[in-house]
Amino acid sequence: MTIHWCGTGLSAIPGLRRLLAAGKPVTVWNRTVDKAQEAVGDLTDDIRAFDLDTVAAALQPGDVVVSMLPGDWHVPLAKAAIAAKAHFVSSSYIAPEMRALDDEARAAGVILMNEVGLDPGIDHLMAHALVAKYRASDAFDPENHLSFLSYCGGIPKNPNPFRYKFSWSPLGVLKALRSPSRSMKAYSELRVDRPWDAIGTYVAPLPTPEEFEVYPNRDSIPFMAQYDFDPAWPVKDFVRGTLRLNGWTEAWKDVFAEVETLQGPEGDARLKEMSDQFWEENAYDEGEPDRVVLCVDLTAEKDGKAVFHQTYVMDAWGDERGTAMARLVSIPVALAVEAVLDRAVPAGVHAAPSDPKLLDTWLGEIDTLAQHLALIDRLA
Repeated sequence: MTIHWCGTGLSAIPGLRRLLAAGKPVTVWNRTVDKAQEAVGDLTDDIRAFDLDTVAAALQPGDVVVSMLPGDWHVPLAKAAIAAKAHFVSSSYIAPEMRALDDEARAAGVILMNEVGLDPGIDHLMAHALVAKYRASDAFDPENHLSFLSYCGGIPKNPNPFRYKFSWSPLGVLKALRSPSRSMKAYSELRVDRPWDAIGTYVAPLPTPEEFEVYPNRDSIPFMAQYDFDPAWPVKDFVRGTLRLNGWTEAWKDVFAEVETLQGPEGDARLKEMSDQFWEENAYDEGEPDRVVLCVDLTAEKDGKAVFHQTYVMDAWGDERGTAMARLVSIPVALAVEAVLDRAVPAGVHAAPSDPKLLDTWLGEIDTLAQHLALIDRLA
C-alpha cells in the first residue's frame, strides 16, 4: 500500500509532512521535483516528476492517490485510481464529472473522497455536528423553522489598505467574483449574479466579537441534503458564503466595476494582468501571518422564538508551524487518507464524513491547528 501524493504547493505541505513523519509509505509527485525536494526532501527521497500516465502505471490495488493539483487533474486521477482499484482523496468540491464516477467506484470497491480541506471540509464537519446535536436535542421538532449559515474566509492577520492579501495567484479570486450564487433567504431562493450585489455583515462570536463583511458563494441549496436536512423541514435561511474584513467592499469597488465589464478572451487577458498586479502589490511577505475565520451556525425557531441556536467559531493564524491556510487545508486531507486506509468510509464518491466517531476525532485534531475553536450555545 502506497500513498501517491500529487502536488506540493503551499497549501499541501503540512498534511504531507504529517504522513511522512508518521512513517507512512508515501511517493511524492510534483511537476517540479526541485520544489518538492525543498518542501519535504528532509523526510523522503521518494520524489518523482508528475505525469498522469506514470502515476497511473505506478498504482496498485489498495493504494491512495491524493490530488493537491489544480481541479482539472482530479477526475483523470480518480479514473486512474478506479482502474487500478486504488482510492482517491482531494480537498476540492465534487464536480459533476466526479459525482458521475460513483457507480464505477462502488463496483470497484474503492473510495473517492473529496471536500476534505478547509472550505469545503472543516465547515462540513461542523455542519454535520450541529445538525446531529439539533436532532438529538429536546428542542427538536420537524415543524421548527431553521436558519443555517456558514461563512469562511482567509484574511490578513495584519490588515492592509486593500483589506486582503494573496498567498497564491489572485486569478482564482478574481474569477470567483464573476460566479453567480444561489442560497435561501426569508424562505425564498436568492440568486445573485455577482458577490458585490449581496454583501452583508456578520458578527462572529469570537472571544471579542468581530464584525465582517460576508456574501453567498456557489450553490448552497444542494448542501441542505448533504447536511441531512429533512426535505419537509421549513427552512428560512440557508447560506454558505465567504467572509472578508470590514472595508473590503469599499477597497475593491474599482475592481468590481472593472470585472463587471470584462468579457471573452480580452476580458480573460485583462484578468491575468490584474492578477499579476495584485500579486505584486498585495502578496504576503515572507513569514507574515495569515488568518482564517470560520463560523457555522444553526438556529431553530418555534413561534418566532429561537429554541436551539449553536455556533462553531474558529480563528486561526500563521505561526511557527506555517500558515493557517496550509494547516487547515492539508491536515484534514491527511486525516482523510488515514480514514480511507482504515476503510472507515464506504466505497463510492463522498464528501467530508458525518460519522460521529470520525467527526469527534477530526474536530479534535482541528482544535490543535487553530488558536481558537469553540462550540457556543447562544441560548445558554
